[in-house]
Amino acid sequence: MTAWISEPGSVSSKAHAIAERFRAVYGTNPRGIFRAPGRVNLIGEHTDYNDGFVMPAAIDFDTCSAIAERADRTLSIYSEQFRERVEFDLDQPLGSPRKHWSDYIRGVAAILQEEGYPLKGANLLIDGQVPIGSGLSSSAAIEVATALALTSLGGVIIPLRELARLCQRAENTYTGARCGIMDQFVSCFGRQDYALMLDCRSLEVTYLKLPPNVLLVICNTMVRHELAAGEYNERRASCERSVEAIRQFLPNIRALRDLTIKDLESYRSMLSDVDFHRCRHVITENVRVNEAKEALQSSDITRFGQLMYRSHDSLDRDYEVSCYELNLMVDLARNMEGVYGARMTGGGFGGCTINLVERKLVPEFQTKVAREYEKRTALFPQIVVSRLAGGASELPFEGGDLLQL
Repeated sequence: MTAWISEPGSVSSKAHAIAERFRAVYGTNPRGIFRAPGRVNLIGEHTDYNDGFVMPAAIDFDTCSAIAERADRTLSIYSEQFRERVEFDLDQPLGSPRKHWSDYIRGVAAILQEEGYPLKGANLLIDGQVPIGSGLSSSAAIEVATALALTSLGGVIIPLRELARLCQRAENTYTGARCGIMDQFVSCFGRQDYALMLDCRSLEVTYLKLPPNVLLVICNTMVRHELAAGEYNERRASCERSVEAIRQFLPNIRALRDLTIKDLESYRSMLSDVDFHRCRHVITENVRVNEAKEALQSSDITRFGQLMYRSHDSLDRDYEVSCYELNLMVDLARNMEGVYGARMTGGGFGGCTINLVERKLVPEFQTKVAREYEKRTALFPQIVVSRLAGGASELPFEGGDLLQL
């Protein structure tokens, strides 16, 4: 078990360490270092690609991208985590996804060029601290950090809202994952100590603060089932298929966000049983997110936690994206003193749960959950405490030119 609360004041040491690694790999100083955080989602799962509502928060785990210009048109990328260097020519067609970590960076570069943003050849060093495959959005973190780094060489500043859209498009197009806007948006717009409620259609944001007596605890199940990516895309197709069927009778609807449960029940005969249940999750989840917003605004953390449990149960039974390990983590939390709410976070089929725990009882929670989970699964979970972090930024370091985001 890992129990960790990040401490303030570590930004300069992080930047210094990354700059040292960059010099070791490339023999020169980086021109800039950019960071983008991962995220948890407190409530509102699989609603973003249905134009719905979500409530994510940026976390202290992030990905950093250090960059320096080079004379040719090559993009050289070194990953600290994979200890591997990949190079490609910016003037050559990207080709199909290779199912490799570099696809995220290659995809961002391709989309930026397609949109007319001039890119220069560069050396990149990627240092990612967001656990891969954990449901904490390591992909969005690497995309946003990379986009900021690549555009910095030409002095281009893309508004963060547009940058989030471009990074989402890169993931959709060049990795095959049909994600919504949530992950990239919160990586850009996270605010320290706040969650944000996002309307994924209008991109309107409301920032919401958690009570000071509650800490956010992330429990990593340490499993990631292989069917996750394909099943994620299939869920999205199911939602779109259902909207098309109902649109014959309600021509003004654009997404499941536009339907009520009463609407869904009225047209149930148009849908398969599986599609009906998936739609029911999305529609009821949108209602839960709005209720969760009201709960936080009135400091009713007990009600908020109940909504988290209901969200998880819906994801398990209606949307069918949970698994034994996620359900076990949530059930362990349900039966512990001082836990207000727990649910899976991310696409599902493994990864992490997010738990709201009474501050003074967090050590006991960590110990008991880790012990019982290991006993039942023979897996050693990672359990971390994370503050709600700020969004993407440039890291100042000695020898760097600070770019105002």
